[in-house]
Amino acid sequence: MAPIAEYVSILIYLGVALFIGVAALVVGALLGPKKPGKAKLMPYESGNDPAGEVKRFPVHFYVVAMLFILFDVEVAFLWPYAVSAGTLGLYGFLGVAGFTLLLFVGFLYEWWKGVMRWH
Repeated sequence: MAPIAEYVSILIYLGVALFIGVAALVVGALLGPKKPGKAKLMPYESGNDPAGEVKRFPVHFYVVAMLFILFDVEVAFLWPYAVSAGTLGLYGFLGVAGFTLLLFVGFLYEWWKGVMRWH
């Protein structure tokens, strides 16, 4: 099998996924209601009118959540290496070492910026 032929199924999968995503957005935009009113634009508070001042979560909560997802997803990238570490040899090890070093530099940067400090 030619090397490029091995990727055809992945390209088909990505093409179908992209088509479904774009089709869902287009169909929603074309068929969805387009009559915004005062009631529709109000914030939803469990069926009650908003009372008092709206308090937002600090951005810090969202940053910590994104960092958790980032460092959690790294496991999904390291798992295939852990499964096939013996067959990849030194080249695979150097690739994973570079990836881990990049993540570690990102971790040091977020520590230096004080992202994980709770005030």
